[in-house]
Amino acid sequence: MSRTVPDPTDTAAWNAYLAEGNAKQARKRVAADVLLRDPSGRVLIVNPTYKPGWDLPGGMAEANEPPEDTVRRELLEELGVHVTLLRLLVVDWVAPHGPWDDQIAFIFDGGVLDQAQADRLQPRDDELSEAAFVTDADAGALLRGRVRRRFEYALNAQATGRPLYLRDGTPVI
Repeated sequence: MSRTVPDPTDTAAWNAYLAEGNAKQARKRVAADVLLRDPSGRVLIVNPTYKPGWDLPGGMAEANEPPEDTVRRELLEELGVHVTLLRLLVVDWVAPHGPWDDQIAFIFDGGVLDQAQADRLQPRDDELSEAAFVTDADAGALLRGRVRRRFEYALNAQATGRPLYLRDGTPVI
């Protein structure tokens, strides 16, 4: 059954029509992480308590939260650090896997913390058991699967100054 499209000048009917369409459209999960370094150039990785393996700092967006705000909020909540994001490095569309629907994952360049900030950095809630600054090579060895691939492409984007779009951890554009 086809629904009649209301007159856009009938604000209430038009908004109800748009809300019905919005409710039927797909929702995407959004994750946002950051490459953050200490003054010696080591990258920050974290060890979450809720999943196996190391990860980049960041997390999942809340409803209607922009990805860059997600990174800032997560780093403040979990590590007590304020970051200024310099630029976008990677956008990765992650295919459905296990019980999860697809997801859009961002990695931003968070620059370099000063030594005092780096020295004070430690987990502040029960979502992280550890935080460590490690070399890029060590991070690549500790990170797993698509997170490792995303990290490696983020390093490339950081070096070239060109952000990358990935599809499940592989560049497509």
